[in-house]
Amino acid sequence: MAKAHPGRVGRRLAAIVAADVAGYSRLMGLDEVGTARTLREHRNIIDALVAKHGGRLVKTTGDGVLLEFPSVVDAVECAVAVQAVMGERNEGVSEDGRMLFRIGINLGDILIEGEDILGDGVNVAARLEGIAEPGGICISSSAYEQVRGKVAVEFVDLGEQSLKNIDRPVRAYAIVGSGRSAAIRAERARPGGLSPPRLSIVVLPFTNLSGGPEQDYFVDGVTENLTTDLSRIRGSFVIGRHTAFTYKGKAVDLKQIGRELNVRYVLEGSVQRGGNQLRVNVQLIGAETGNHLWAERFDKPIADLFEMQDEIVSRLANALNAQLVAAEARRAENMLHPDAMDLYFLGRASFNKGQTLENLTQARGFFERALALDPGNIEALLGSALFDLSIGGGYLTDDNRAAGFAAAEAVSTKALSLAPDNAVAHMVLGIVHILSNRAAQGISECEQALALDRNLADAHACIGWAKYLLGRGVETEAHIHEALRLSPRDIGAFRWMMFVGIAKSQVGAYEEAVVWLRRSIDANRNMPYTHFNLAAALALLRRLDEARAAAKAGLALDPAFTIRRFQRNLSSDNPMYLAGRERVYTGLQMAGVPEG
Repeated sequence: MAKAHPGRVGRRLAAIVAADVAGYSRLMGLDEVGTARTLREHRNIIDALVAKHGGRLVKTTGDGVLLEFPSVVDAVECAVAVQAVMGERNEGVSEDGRMLFRIGINLGDILIEGEDILGDGVNVAARLEGIAEPGGICISSSAYEQVRGKVAVEFVDLGEQSLKNIDRPVRAYAIVGSGRSAAIRAERARPGGLSPPRLSIVVLPFTNLSGGPEQDYFVDGVTENLTTDLSRIRGSFVIGRHTAFTYKGKAVDLKQIGRELNVRYVLEGSVQRGGNQLRVNVQLIGAETGNHLWAERFDKPIADLFEMQDEIVSRLANALNAQLVAAEARRAENMLHPDAMDLYFLGRASFNKGQTLENLTQARGFFERALALDPGNIEALLGSALFDLSIGGGYLTDDNRAAGFAAAEAVSTKALSLAPDNAVAHMVLGIVHILSNRAAQGISECEQALALDRNLADAHACIGWAKYLLGRGVETEAHIHEALRLSPRDIGAFRWMMFVGIAKSQVGAYEEAVVWLRRSIDANRNMPYTHFNLAAALALLRRLDEARAAAKAGLALDPAFTIRRFQRNLSSDNPMYLAGRERVYTGLQMAGVPEG
């Protein structure tokens, strides 16, 4: 590489380039001699490129280098050339064995001390290198302002970045065409450099595999109604049906559709009728990569076609809501600086893992961070309310449940003041009422939620739980069946099945209670309260060994649970509810749950 010029002192403006090898320690662990040799060979080539572009080597730092250029255009062109050559040299090398450089570039004031350069200008370049992708280039806004329009590359605006030990945020840009995800970014790049919105999706016209044109109206109806129902998901961006139907009957490239419509997801499906059966196949595809994210098949006996259409659409809308949240959470996990909605998705993903104190506390942390960035974020507000309701409803702490419920009520009321027609906000307020001895009001709020969103299966389940608290546990099962009809594989179905099990215990149907509670545990084992109710039901059936095992499983998830905590926290003063609780206390004692 070009040699440094000794003897210089003072300050000057310069383009600084910091580069190092991503995962160098891992590579050395795999093959120390081979890695060292490969690095030397790469550096010989880099040396020639640096000299060609008028740069100089300031110093080496193990697997890294610090370079200085008099021109930021030269610095960027050299970095692009280096990554292009490294890409060629990595062809044919296994992914685990590739040596990938990360490069950061800054234009800033530097302090010269002999051959070395120091100062914030150097530090920013080093920190930008740290946030660059393996094989990627990240530059500061000061460098970007000098090179845009002068270098034949595209840039992605990464926004303000908080860099370690840098006292002010630095706006950063990544160069499209560098890095492992560059191909994805380049494919989704559109005029103006816009990225697809979150929860953006197009529902392509479902294919009629039955062959008969008489089925087209049914198949098209599924597509149209699903497009409408998905648009009810708050924050979603759903391409209108008129645009989607321009692709009907055409062989399509899904990634091309993603670029044309600027969406993250594509849903495609087919409907096939055979005898008295109807089969619906659906696939959710990531438009940027073409990868399948989720697939499902629904088989239904043919009855009233319009009723079937509504049920199919409801099931798809509920399943897709959960899948889209999970997909957005996976994206957010890899973000250095997630925004409020990214943090909400991460919180919701933690919440969906199961109702343990650890999962819920992690979820609350994400919701609180989201609200710190955006105090009016409806989703994060409702997420924080659900945290308080889950902690109290699941008897997970000895804290005052009333205080948590009051906080949840205040938050859900605020959410409704910001979005009066938000179905989930009405349902969350309904849950507050249900858990704080106002079950009739809770039912009313849940019914309002269903009037706004007919697919909100959770609202049906909450009505079933309210009936149990009103001493009408015999009615609970019907409401849960309705919830399961709309969303049979719902992420929250384990709670619904628990509701039925507890309601069955209320009316003394312990055998049925055990069946429903075991179904709930099979769906999600991370709900301590379900294990304790199973323990009580088994004990009351005199199946004491099984009861103790169930109690032990519950205590493994919530070691602090006691019968006293359970007794202190009531959600209703209904006599039948209270009598059922007394029997559960007895069952818990028989199962060996600590008295407290």
